[in-house]
Amino acid sequence: MMRKNILVIGGTGLVGKVILRILEARNPDFNLFAGSRQSGKTNKDLIVDVTNPKTFECILQNKIDLIVLCTKDSNNEILQFAIQNKLDYIDITKPTPDLTIAYDLARANNQKINSRIVFSSGWMGGIVGSLVDFMEPDRHKIQETNIFIYYSVKDLAGKSSANFLAENVCKPFIVYKNNQPQHVKHFLNSEKFNFSFGIGKRQVYNLDVPDLFILNQIEKIPTVSVKMTYNSKFVTSLMGCFQSLKIFNIMFLKERQLLFGSSGNGDQTIFEVIIKTQQKTKRISLQSIKGQAELTAFSTVLHIEKMLSETLSGGIYFSHQIHSSKEVYEALNTYSTINLKINE
Repeated sequence: MMRKNILVIGGTGLVGKVILRILEARNPDFNLFAGSRQSGKTNKDLIVDVTNPKTFECILQNKIDLIVLCTKDSNNEILQFAIQNKLDYIDITKPTPDLTIAYDLARANNQKINSRIVFSSGWMGGIVGSLVDFMEPDRHKIQETNIFIYYSVKDLAGKSSANFLAENVCKPFIVYKNNQPQHVKHFLNSEKFNFSFGIGKRQVYNLDVPDLFILNQIEKIPTVSVKMTYNSKFVTSLMGCFQSLKIFNIMFLKERQLLFGSSGNGDQTIFEVIIKTQQKTKRISLQSIKGQAELTAFSTVLHIEKMLSETLSGGIYFSHQIHSSKEVYEALNTYSTINLKINE
C-alpha cells in the first residue's frame, strides 16, 4: 500500500489546522502537507498561492494525490490544475454563487476528468445531504426540507463566512418553493422555531447556504429553505432591523465585515433538518459541542477517507454522493463531541 500524499491548502487556517489534526490522529500512515502563502517551518509546509499558478509546481514535485481546498479560490485555479493533472480534489469553502460556477466549470471539462472532483461546500462540510438520505432514503417522497441553524457569535469563526455575509447581505439569493426559485434576502422572513438541546424557541431568519442549490437542483427536492438564529436574541433582532430598515445598504463593506466578523473562543453549534413527505415529518438534530470548525473538519476528514479508499471511480460528486448515508450517520454519532437526536 502506497502512502497517500494529501495537501490541505489553507492548512494554517482555522478549519485547515483542525482537518490536519483529526486526519493525523485517525490515519497516521497518511503523508500530510499544509499549503499557504507564507513559507512554513518544515518541508511539509508548501507555499501555494491560489492566485499564482506558478506556485503550484510543488504540488507535482511532492507527488500529491489529493488536494483539500479550505481557502477562497475565486478563479478556480486549483480546480483547473487538479483536472489537468488528474489529481483528486475536494473543496469545502464555496458559497452558493461560487459553487455553481465551479460545478459548471467541472461539468464543461467532464470528458477530461480522470480523477475524483468532490464539492463539499454544503453546511458544515456538506453532511446535510447524507443526513437527509439517512432519514428518508426514497428521495422522490420528499416534498420539503428545511434547515435551521443556531450560530453562536462566541464560536471560533473563520474569515470566509463573515466576509461572505458582509459582501452578500444586501443581495437577494434564491430559495425554492415547489421548484419555483424565489428571491429573498438574509435576515428577513422571520419565523419562530423551537431548537433542541435546551436552546428553545428563537426567531430565525433567511440564510444562504449551498444546500439550497444542492437539495433542489441536484437532489430535486421541490421546496428547500434555510434559516438561522444567533445565540444572542438581541443580535438576531438587530440583524432583522438592519435589513428591514436597509441600514446594511448604507454601510461600507469594512463596517459590515467588522459587524459579522466577531469571533469568540469557541462555543457549540447546532443545526436541525426537517424532512417532510406526504405521510410524515421527520427531524434530525445535530449538536457539535466544539463548534463549527470541529464539525466541518471532521466531516471533511470523512470525505477524504472515502475518497482515498479505492472504491470511488473518477467523476464529479457532491460529498453526500460518495458515501452510504448510514456510514456518515454512524461516524458522526460515535464522535465524542457530536450529539445527534432523531424525531419521527
